[in-house]
Amino acid sequence: MSGLDEQVTNEPWRVGVLFSQSGFMALIEDTQFRGTMIAIEEINANGGINGRELQPVIYDPASDNSLFRAYAHRMLSKDGLSTIFGCYTSSSRKAVLPVIERLNGLLWYPTLYEGFEYSPNVIYTGAAPNQNSMALCEYLTERYGSRFYFVGSDYVYPRESNRIMRELLQRNGGEVVGESYVPLNSKRHDFNPIMRDIKQAQPDVIFSTVVGIGTVYLYQSFNDFNLDPKQTPIASLTTTEAEIQAMGSDVGEGHITAAPYFQSIEGGSNRAFVERYRRRYGDSESTNMCAEAAYFQVKIFAGALEMTNSLQTDVLRPMVLGQSFEAPQGTVSIDPRCSHANVWSRIGKVNRGGQFEVVQQSLSAVNADPYLVGMMRPGMA
Repeated sequence: MSGLDEQVTNEPWRVGVLFSQSGFMALIEDTQFRGTMIAIEEINANGGINGRELQPVIYDPASDNSLFRAYAHRMLSKDGLSTIFGCYTSSSRKAVLPVIERLNGLLWYPTLYEGFEYSPNVIYTGAAPNQNSMALCEYLTERYGSRFYFVGSDYVYPRESNRIMRELLQRNGGEVVGESYVPLNSKRHDFNPIMRDIKQAQPDVIFSTVVGIGTVYLYQSFNDFNLDPKQTPIASLTTTEAEIQAMGSDVGEGHITAAPYFQSIEGGSNRAFVERYRRRYGDSESTNMCAEAAYFQVKIFAGALEMTNSLQTDVLRPMVLGQSFEAPQGTVSIDPRCSHANVWSRIGKVNRGGQFEVVQQSLSAVNADPYLVGMMRPGMA
């Protein structure tokens, strides 16, 4: 369908939404679904895009990469869609990527990831390693020590993220004193032998790339073994307010995460976002970096669609590149050089209330460098 054809219809703009609302990844992916739906509801409440509502076509891949692939194919080949908001894990992204590229769709991916990827069919709106890992490594080695123990879920993101962190740590004169991986569908008892190994290795920091419900079990096991976050914190790129709420704020207190966004940050845009989220999902619910990225990417998409009046990937994508938006985290933009978002860099420590107190942050959004060409630490305040 051409842009001209699309201008003369009042039919809704149909887009795909592909996040797990069941299975072991639902804890975090459901928050991405929520952020997506809040943005769509806001857009429709304000008259839609060029007078046409956004209509989400929703599938639940149930934390199964084969279903991610199958539903992505169905969306693009049978449902007549071209734009999909979806995926949390890198393994699910890589599962759908061949389908997205072959059928020339556009995937909006709102999750931090390991970097070292570029596709003209993906807009990456989560943090790349230069926007989280680099600052976190320096912060930890300066304040806690340089002996790290790595714990991760067993798939591509944790292994690649740990490879990057290992290199950063070595550049700072540190060392990895242990490394363990658990299945994506890990249980609480899977972490007990790891905690025994950690107690023996006595690292300064536990660096976690565990995802999903396994994150909750990791921190609870840490607590069961009477380890002290003041001495040996768990530091993560993936632990958000959602996992802290699930594990209990007393369990999460004192641990550290690097992220572009925390619910606790100041600013009118974030206050409004938190209020809308709570009004929609309940006063006890917290926003997080994944929900926030899922939210702002829909808003950037809407701005580009308003200008192109076309969902065709080859028409829409060039207009997306360079777009900026006043997101809850601050002003963000899509870097035209790499199709990644320029996002903020922040480090937060969990307080007794289950929220992150920001202990360090960048002065502005950090330009995406997914291939770590610069290897320069962003300016922090």
